[in-house]
Amino acid sequence: MAAIGAGALGLSLAACGNASDGGGNAGANGDPTLTFMLDWTPNTNHVGLYVAQQLGYFKDAGVNVKILPTAQAGAETSVENGVADIGFSKLTDLANADAHGAHLKLVFDLTQKPIARWCALKSRTDIKTPKDLAGKTFVTFGSAEQSASVRQMIRGAGGSGDFKTATAGTNTFRTLTSGKGDFAGFYANWEEVESQLDGPALNCFAADQWGVPGNPDQLGFAVKDSWAADPKNAANLRKFIKSARRGYDYALAHPDQAADILVDQTKSSRLDPKLARASMEKIVRERYWTDGDPTSLPGTVNVAEGQQYLDFQYDAGTYTDSHHRKLAKAPQASELSTNAYVTGKA
Repeated sequence: MAAIGAGALGLSLAACGNASDGGGNAGANGDPTLTFMLDWTPNTNHVGLYVAQQLGYFKDAGVNVKILPTAQAGAETSVENGVADIGFSKLTDLANADAHGAHLKLVFDLTQKPIARWCALKSRTDIKTPKDLAGKTFVTFGSAEQSASVRQMIRGAGGSGDFKTATAGTNTFRTLTSGKGDFAGFYANWEEVESQLDGPALNCFAADQWGVPGNPDQLGFAVKDSWAADPKNAANLRKFIKSARRGYDYALAHPDQAADILVDQTKSSRLDPKLARASMEKIVRERYWTDGDPTSLPGTVNVAEGQQYLDFQYDAGTYTDSHHRKLAKAPQASELSTNAYVTGKA
């Protein structure tokens, strides 16, 4: 959320190849190959994929998986255009994409609890609650969704809801410490952990605790409807999800080992091993991925919580069509997602 690496943003779609055959290309072992595009630079949100790849879970299931770095156009556009078979996305981003003519669906949900945080430097003693964000400068990438959430948080804390904005640079920490902005969005399981390890210290607020309804952070795997409609692709998708889920379950049971696999498998990203381990430890401790059994990942979309958040954003005017007109009705979580591939009913 805070700082997408400049190198990752510069990658072209052409460099990623074309996956429009929907995983039909066979690898050296004869198994079909699925392409998966990340949404951001590699981090612990993606750890289950790298674990499944390293420990042979995908191979056991009979599929090859090629993990693609994030493209400038984004995972949603890449999946819609057939550059990748599967992409890492979130429900509200699919709502935006489909409002502009895409036909995407979330088929696996990693995060069962909100992980986005809105933070100011802890040294800013004038910011104690979201009410104090009123009139301050929000460091943003220009997201209407984020602005709506921040506005509601300020109002929920008793403030006016008004704030200014500044464009984020490649490093949001640096933007805050330079004094060009007062607060920004981060992820609790990554940048907030980074701040706790290396500074600068942050004072953070969770939107769901300050009046924003539902879960805004249902992050997971998205596919194109027409791609998944092919029985061959649907069968491969089931294998992929089962194996990836197995990888995430391993990460829950062996957080340090999983973090080390992530770092080892993404050497070009130069991840800090200490940060990766601390992030996994927080994920396990705070149960961001689980609901009930702390050792097993549900992987299912909470449609009710998703709809609450989509309704809130629709009322705020976030979703528009390709002509910038407000939609006739709120995007429907039940149409933007399915749990059939996780439950085995697809």
